[in-house]
Amino acid sequence: MYRVLIGMLVTIFAGRAAWAATAMVVLGLFKDKAVVSIDGHQRVLGVGQTSPEGVRLISANSSEAVLERNGRRVTLTLGSHIAGSFAGPRESTAQLWADRSGMFRTSGTINGLPVTLLVDTGATTIAMSAAEAKRLGLQYRLNGRPGSVATASGVERGYRVVLDKVAVGEIVLRDVEAVVLEGGHPKEILLGMSFLGRVQMARDGASLRLKLRH
Repeated sequence: MYRVLIGMLVTIFAGRAAWAATAMVVLGLFKDKAVVSIDGHQRVLGVGQTSPEGVRLISANSSEAVLERNGRRVTLTLGSHIAGSFAGPRESTAQLWADRSGMFRTSGTINGLPVTLLVDTGATTIAMSAAEAKRLGLQYRLNGRPGSVATASGVERGYRVVLDKVAVGEIVLRDVEAVVLEGGHPKEILLGMSFLGRVQMARDGASLRLKLRH
């Protein structure tokens, strides 16, 4: 029955082979399984599986399938299709402006909490004081990795941690490395290369544009 149904559906939709990027048509629906044509390629996906095109099946039953790509989900029924809009945004950006001292400061969030960040391309990771870490609710002594950290003022004791989410403008990055330094330094949270190294940076005079391609 399964092969017969698939054969019928492939015949019905054979004329829809030429689609734009990320075009999809649902060809078959079953419990925890879906047959989907993606950019003209027929894929049989089980729940949790991801196609070579990056489309993941979240759930499926005889009525509908929930698919995900680039963090965006869509629900499709048998025979329904979706075109390029499923691809999601092509890039996210953040625009920063230098202050009177020539430094770039910006508001952002760490794990959903508001922070002020100082751009520092000389810092290997995001760096913050123990006081800031406590304000953000980071259990750095429990979950962090202790060690020595080289700073501008010398070698200090610190803890290396991983931040769940860091956002600046439209840019949101997950699992970002950071270091928490014992004591009151740095006075500001430094936005280092563990974040900046994952985005594109373009400076134009007093403007710094960050861009993340998806």
